[in-house]
Amino acid sequence: MRLFAIGDLHLSGGDEKPMNVFGEHWEGHFERICADWRIRVADEDAVLIPGDFSWAMQLKDAVPDLQQIAALPGRKVFIKGNHDYWWSSLTQVKEAMGEGMTALQHTAVDLGPWVVCGTRGWLFPTPAAPLDEENEKVYRRELARLKLALDDAKRKAGDRPIVVMLHYPPLFDTFRDTEFTALLEAYHVHTAVYGHLHGAGIRAGFTGEHRGVRYALTSCDSLDFKLYELNMNA
Repeated sequence: MRLFAIGDLHLSGGDEKPMNVFGEHWEGHFERICADWRIRVADEDAVLIPGDFSWAMQLKDAVPDLQQIAALPGRKVFIKGNHDYWWSSLTQVKEAMGEGMTALQHTAVDLGPWVVCGTRGWLFPTPAAPLDEENEKVYRRELARLKLALDDAKRKAGDRPIVVMLHYPPLFDTFRDTEFTALLEAYHVHTAVYGHLHGAGIRAGFTGEHRGVRYALTSCDSLDFKLYELNMNA
């Protein structure tokens, strides 16, 4: 069994929003993702999708996008991104998802060799960019939700590796010690994958190991629209 990740698919939903408005490199991006997916992913593998799955505003409009993903090989595990407005209640999302698909909302799922947990995350403060009062509230809430997810993962995992999905980056290349990373370190997380960063923002992302935790930026355009395979043997 192998474990992959790719985020920020930004499928069109009922709005038929074309991604090539963000640059020619987005032309036919989902077809390119699917081609790579079908070649590399087997039915026994799992693919993590850390948010921003569809542009749909309503769940009913996201269903065709969910069906396209359900038809691809492997088990799929999702979390909510900041643009997933279609994601209403977790119960309704689970009812709409196809077989072999799992939605996480500050919870964990047992994938056999590993346990995966996740939550959306949020902006984090830096000395150069402190948070205003409203963002500080959301930030504190998301830290609490990450802890809930990690507690659930720890109960399920035993001595197996824990993998975390976040939509927002928990760190930047030039700012690696945050309250998010401190939590991941405290729970001895093996790998954390995240997305959200696009275009010039990709340069701010960090992929590598920091204080014993492996991090990977997996927004699809940062990966040239190919899946990222996690090295769980390292």
